[in-house]
Amino acid sequence: MSPTDPTPDRRRTMPTNRVLIASRLFPPEAGAAAYRLGALARALVGRGTQVDVLTTRPPESAGQPDDPAGVRASRWPVLRDAGGNVRGYVQFASFDGPLLVRLLTARRPDVVVVEPPPTTATVVRLVCALRRIPYVYYAGDVSSTAAKGIGVAAPVVAVLKRVEAWTMSGAAAVLAVSDGVADEVRGLTRGRVPVTVVGTGVDTDVFAPTGRAATDDAPTLVYAGTMSEIHGAGVFVDAFARVLRDVPGARLVMCGQGSEETELRERAARLAGDRVTFRGLLPGAEVATLLSGARAGLASLHPQMGYDYAFPTKMFATTACGTPVVYAGPGPGRAMVADHDLGWACDWSVDAVAEVMAAALRAAPTASTRARLREWTVANASQHSVAARAADVVEQVAREGR
Repeated sequence: MSPTDPTPDRRRTMPTNRVLIASRLFPPEAGAAAYRLGALARALVGRGTQVDVLTTRPPESAGQPDDPAGVRASRWPVLRDAGGNVRGYVQFASFDGPLLVRLLTARRPDVVVVEPPPTTATVVRLVCALRRIPYVYYAGDVSSTAAKGIGVAAPVVAVLKRVEAWTMSGAAAVLAVSDGVADEVRGLTRGRVPVTVVGTGVDTDVFAPTGRAATDDAPTLVYAGTMSEIHGAGVFVDAFARVLRDVPGARLVMCGQGSEETELRERAARLAGDRVTFRGLLPGAEVATLLSGARAGLASLHPQMGYDYAFPTKMFATTACGTPVVYAGPGPGRAMVADHDLGWACDWSVDAVAEVMAAALRAAPTASTRARLREWTVANASQHSVAARAADVVEQVAREGR
């Protein structure tokens, strides 16, 4: 390289990007949104970017924060529902209200990254417009579509859709976790905002085989994730009650929370007694241990909620641990299970699910199957590659925003 080439000097003097993430969910809390934002933060820091996070103080059950070097997280105490979730208008407001002041007084970033709900994105758009800072909307889902699917009143859905479209339309870029979400975003914004499909995945460092192999003693199935109307996890409880007639020693473990959790606990106690255990929210490492010792992990989408484009991330957490998945319902996840031999896929019905659950309980995965599932997940659904694609977009917006 010629001594007169200015490129080295430019690189030495280029300022470090500063990114601010605004989200009610961030590690150590469990959940797809927290995992992908944590991975994004790590990817950005690995490139020399300074990352600040405005988030919530986690519940005690989530464990103590262990932020990587280079990530400065400010955690605000917020209201949580009975299950410990920041979900609902009052809970959202307890985060979004203070967020307005926190964003106004925060050290100026080059770009802000925001996740749903649209109320949080509304605060981000307002403050970013005032401070002339670009922002990136990370669309893990489309809230108005989800609200419609669970039967929220049409006038409320219409307002939510308008607000969501407004918040997305102000973004410099939108990150989408799947082609289906990207199509929804393009429809809401009428194609005015660039949308990048970054994919979805899991932290394959956290979700990994623990050495606890599935055994013949109390063969177990594990559901690890949100229990909401959209997911329709109740089909597993109903089907498992039938499976017990043929596999009386089996167990079903349900991890996570959601709007249907209380009803599912009552139904499980009535139908299957103590053969179904609810563990609540658990750290990812504990979930990985449960999945590693299970005959199969469970994932589902209710077929009547208008959310058929979604990817239940829990299926990747399962295969990352070397365990087959039982997938019930529609969506791209079902085709992926079938096309890549990741386990069993079936209709969302008690009869169909009972049949494949029984098959899974009778077939302990072999060492070669476990290795293949693990290798496939690392290659195709690792959060490292997802975070790298997201970081590319965020850094580009940061550079252009200077």
